[in-house]
Amino acid sequence: MSKIKVLVVEDDPNLGTLLSEYLNAKGFDTKLCNNGESGFEAFKNHKFDLLLLDVMMPIKDGYTLAKEIRTTDKNVPIIFLTAKSLKEDTLKGFEVGADDYLTKPFTMEVLLARMNAVLRRSGALDNQEEKIFQIGSYVFDHEHQLLKKGAEDRKLTTKENDLLFLLCKNKNSVLDRDAALRFIWGDDNYFNGRSMDVYIAKLRKYLKDDESVEIVNVHGRGFKLLLN
Repeated sequence: MSKIKVLVVEDDPNLGTLLSEYLNAKGFDTKLCNNGESGFEAFKNHKFDLLLLDVMMPIKDGYTLAKEIRTTDKNVPIIFLTAKSLKEDTLKGFEVGADDYLTKPFTMEVLLARMNAVLRRSGALDNQEEKIFQIGSYVFDHEHQLLKKGAEDRKLTTKENDLLFLLCKNKNSVLDRDAALRFIWGDDNYFNGRSMDVYIAKLRKYLKDDESVEIVNVHGRGFKLLLN
């Protein structure tokens, strides 16, 4: 299976290195450039599945870079990374062809959730993502929304299926609560949060027959699927 290729164009060397190392650790093939001009050269010479572009950069800013890229490629997903949070800046980002817009500072979990959402919409994940997960003595079939144990099949609702999928993708790591809410419900408001707590309780009930499997709360952060 070929890795998803990501171009990171970020002029802050510390953040750029952090992003590149994190994404490589998550299984992406990442190329890092430190200004818009070198980023455009990399884009011309290589094929990428996703672009992460800083807005404020020397030589060529992210908006200009995105405009140039869109003259030759209307479809490659672009996510802007920026310290700017003004509505006008966000709108400008979408006007020049962005698929999403992430304001600094952000957590890596939120970035990963946004990237996966954009990649899924673009179809880049269709042949990349795992569809079958082993959860202790259970088998989770994400594509068909089934949780299996022995001869017993449980049909999951769409939200149960999506939530268990995110937990599996982050197994033994923290699934960021707000990122999961935005990914599944589209909004991290209080009422959606309460709804997600109900679904977490349901998933715990479905998995309770295997003591080696546990979904734990991580205070102030989210949830963790533990496989002992």
